[in-house]
Amino acid sequence: MPIRLRRPLTAGLLAAALAATALLLGPGSPAYAHNVLRKASPAQDAKLTTPPVKITLEFMQKLNPTFTTITLSDAAEQKVATGEPEVTGTKGTVTIDAPLANGTYTVAYRVVSTDGHPVQGSYRFTVADPTASAEPTVSASPEASEAAATPSAVATSAAASSASASPVASGSSGGGPGALALLAGGGVLVLAVAGAVVFLLRRRATS
Repeated sequence: MPIRLRRPLTAGLLAAALAATALLLGPGSPAYAHNVLRKASPAQDAKLTTPPVKITLEFMQKLNPTFTTITLSDAAEQKVATGEPEVTGTKGTVTIDAPLANGTYTVAYRVVSTDGHPVQGSYRFTVADPTASAEPTVSASPEASEAAATPSAVATSAAASSASASPVASGSSGGGPGALALLAGGGVLVLAVAGAVVFLLRRRATS
């Protein structure tokens, strides 16, 4: 009789253990179906002394290129120009088009899990390049100084040319002293000829 009682008791304990295991694992199984960010470069809250040229995010599951979005924005929440995400297995990478200035940046992502559930998130990193400085003061280079002086030189040359050309223009206008003297001499000659003609006519009339 004792042997017959042990078998049902053992079977009951085994069933209870299996049921408890199912209850413990059941609620956790859907969570593993959602994709999770495993690693990022630059990392979250990183302070970089050199601006990154690309951003790489690595997830727990493979990514679908069609449903993978990775964006970058600056402290003013303005989008920073990047290339389209390049997906390789569990990794997604975007290339930054231009060097980043010093400041805080936010990486935002959105991917889809194998069960079709969208997963999204974001994190920040900071660029603090010690070699970066304020905008340099613009100083006039020798070439710029020469270029700036060229218009003055041209203006001076033009003024000198105008001054030297003025007497010629005055002489060709017909109003100079030489022209007046010539006209006066011609008038006197005409009067002299006319007087001689009148004198000859009167003399003939008298004779």
